[in-house]
Amino acid sequence: MLTISVAGEALMLLPEKAAYLAERQWLLIADAHLGKAVSFRRQGVPVPQGSTADNLAALSALIARLDVRRIVFLGDLLHSAHAHSAATQAALAQWRDCHRDLDLTLVRGNHDDHAGDPPAALGFEVVDEPLCVGPWALCHHPNAQADGYVLAGHLHPCVSLQGRARERLRLPCFWFGDQVGVLPAFGEFTGMHPIKALPRDRVYALTGVGVVEVPP
Repeated sequence: MLTISVAGEALMLLPEKAAYLAERQWLLIADAHLGKAVSFRRQGVPVPQGSTADNLAALSALIARLDVRRIVFLGDLLHSAHAHSAATQAALAQWRDCHRDLDLTLVRGNHDDHAGDPPAALGFEVVDEPLCVGPWALCHHPNAQADGYVLAGHLHPCVSLQGRARERLRLPCFWFGDQVGVLPAFGEFTGMHPIKALPRDRVYALTGVGVVEVPP
């Protein structure tokens, strides 16, 4: 992991495509898109099963490693209405039963508008953006806010790195501008979109085992 200073607070960037506000014990997750695989299969796309379970297992591993009091999902928790399938909801319910003492907040994103809020039994606090706390405006859409520095998702950002022999590697990344920071998509099968960073922006690529700063 890598700890940087943003908006006057420490922000830990995690190789698992998440961020952690240690002073508040808040874990930030953008674009989980739970149930995306089942949505694809309903449309005839042959993607593997088990992506929701894998994502929830990754969350549990982060909870076990960090002192997490609250998880804030920065939009797009569920991919579509198909994520309300029995298998996906059973996996979510089982995961929640293992973490009953954890506070969960969803800042609604565009996919949540179509998928609907998570079932009430899961005990989520569901809010519209921005969720303002301290210097932060926690959002789904990466648009500047007057109420604080924005931490958001939505873009599924990635950066291309040049290797030897003209090889190029696309990696998910964190991207911090003057007023807005964008987290990588946490979920599987989410795709990635190249960013256009300004020279003064800070970009951190995720290599799978660590977080590295990308020179401007």
